[in-house]
Amino acid sequence: MADLLIELFSEEIPARMQARAGEDLKKRMTDGLVEAGLTYAGAHALTTPRRLTLAIEGLLDHSPTVREERKGPKVGAPDKAIEGFLRGAGLSRDQLEERDTPKGAVYFAIIEKPGRPAAEIIAEVLEGTIRNFPWPKSMRWGAGSLRWVRPLHSILCVLTREDGSEVVPLDIDGIKSGDATWGHRFMAPARISVTSFEDYAAKLKRAFVVLDPKEREAAIWQDATNQAFASGLEVVDDKGLLAEVAGLVEWPVVLMGSIDAEFLDLPPEVLQTSMKEHQKFFSVKNPKTGRIEKFITVANRETADNGATILAGNQKVLSARLADAKFFWENDLRIAKSEVGMEGWLESLGNVTFHNKLGTQAARIDRIAALAREIAPIVGADADLAEQAAKVAKADLSSEMVYEFPELQGLMGRYYAEAAGLPQEVANACQLHYSPLGPSDEVPTEPVSVAVALADKIDTLTGFWAIDEKPTGSKDPYALRRAALGVIRLVLENGVRVALAGVFTQGYEGADESDLLSFFHDRLKVFLRDQGIRHDVIDACIAMEGNDDLTLLVKRARALEAFMSSEDGENLLQGFKRANNILSQAEEKDGVEYSYGADKKFIEDAAEAALFDALAANEGAISSAIEAEDFAAAMGGMAALRAPVDAFFEAVQVNSDNQVVRRNRLNLLSQIRKVCGQVADLSRIEG
Repeated sequence: MADLLIELFSEEIPARMQARAGEDLKKRMTDGLVEAGLTYAGAHALTTPRRLTLAIEGLLDHSPTVREERKGPKVGAPDKAIEGFLRGAGLSRDQLEERDTPKGAVYFAIIEKPGRPAAEIIAEVLEGTIRNFPWPKSMRWGAGSLRWVRPLHSILCVLTREDGSEVVPLDIDGIKSGDATWGHRFMAPARISVTSFEDYAAKLKRAFVVLDPKEREAAIWQDATNQAFASGLEVVDDKGLLAEVAGLVEWPVVLMGSIDAEFLDLPPEVLQTSMKEHQKFFSVKNPKTGRIEKFITVANRETADNGATILAGNQKVLSARLADAKFFWENDLRIAKSEVGMEGWLESLGNVTFHNKLGTQAARIDRIAALAREIAPIVGADADLAEQAAKVAKADLSSEMVYEFPELQGLMGRYYAEAAGLPQEVANACQLHYSPLGPSDEVPTEPVSVAVALADKIDTLTGFWAIDEKPTGSKDPYALRRAALGVIRLVLENGVRVALAGVFTQGYEGADESDLLSFFHDRLKVFLRDQGIRHDVIDACIAMEGNDDLTLLVKRARALEAFMSSEDGENLLQGFKRANNILSQAEEKDGVEYSYGADKKFIEDAAEAALFDALAANEGAISSAIEAEDFAAAMGGMAALRAPVDAFFEAVQVNSDNQVVRRNRLNLLSQIRKVCGQVADLSRIEG
């Protein structure tokens, strides 16, 4: 057994590509080695800005000898067939074996592939991996043909056994493999020779390189939070930024700097976004006031002045950035507070195309405002406020701040609406009407925000349905699945009772409401499956009348799921399916519909009479419960049918020789189907 160490050392790899590249290196190498017959015990990949590292433990020293047997043509077959078989097997005719089979004598080829040394296989697989590496973007340099994300400087490839280590020989466009790497670019740039992964990791650590990105993340976060805590502050959590910064440094040195006082009154989101997007700084806030007061930057080296020069340079650049943000903020506030207010921004949106078939943003805003007014009474919102909020909700798209930082749209709208003196419900809707943006995003609950959020998403959906730009397969360029899920969550989590098909008719003209509702049902299935509700239970409820009232539909589905999970539900389902199958077969055979109800005077068996009485007793109760939308009570009524249905099928033969009795029993089965069918279409439930 041997251990393998590979390092591909290059110029700086973009942080966003490092994790995927490490996994690609691991997968391509291990897949290639296993395919060639070299199994291993374990493998792990590590990355820094300048290196991709792979360590494989417990690798076989040689691939095993493989003996393959191939069946060929019959003895006496045409020469061309035999020659073709020989070419494929790489053998001569005298190396073939003749064997008797039930179909006569047949040629067999025995192909033996001897095992190969690990180093030979590693060199082949590694060269193929490097030459065909799936970088999102790559480049060529010099005169070679090799493409890499940045110029590749060296290849370290060392095979280690108990008796020592060896370099796996490899030469790719003049880059020869070796046992050498280099430490930190500035703090320890000297060449380092290594013999194993343990030796490699230890020497790099001494050369100011933290090899594990998770270790770099942990060190950055711990040092940053400690420095902030010492000043009575806290670091704003941002896992994405933490991972990115850890991919920018090999030896993280955390420094905390101050923000100039003239910028402290900027909205905290503006400070945070500007520092993150432009400088990759962490924001440090005062937990008592919520203000961003300091920043954390991560240097890639230690300095004699403990980072003072680095901090001074960063603060200078930051001040210039924040001066721009302050200018945008003050200019936008001046417009929002002016006599024209946010309405002034709306005029410019008349020149902004939303979609070439759906018109401008201004036209879309008019549609959303009209739809929000219609939806307002349904969600308990004031219609005037809903319309007003819809008209200004997207006005901030014309603001300078949102032009600079598009991710602040909505949030800046709230700030500007407040500055313009608009009602708080309107200001809140400006921020919240985009929500929810995903399955874990918070759902608005204020009626005005709910009305505008629904109008925004329904206009989008009906518009794209009208121009036949629907999602196909995995492609959804306009995020229509997300918009539908947003509508579903807004409706369900706010308990909104609305027939969506009717609302769709008030959206963009020309949308196929039936097809759009089917799309919603598909998204609802995905949403409810994640909550443990079976797809067939949902289908059974979708088949019922009023399936465009999602709140009612989900209420029914949850009650049915609970019932079907019980013993009564499982057994009643079997009884229902048996009754439905017998009835369907009889109706097809007889060419009539048995739906007139059974007559008690034709009943011959006690079990038959008990079922008749149970159906009569519970039908009205189940109907009343469903009308009152008390599905739990309806399921209770269904449970009461389980025993008499079971007893009926145990004791009674439906297809009696007496045709009058047979018809009466079939009508009794029809009554079972009718009563159970009030709850859901049980024929759609599996089992």
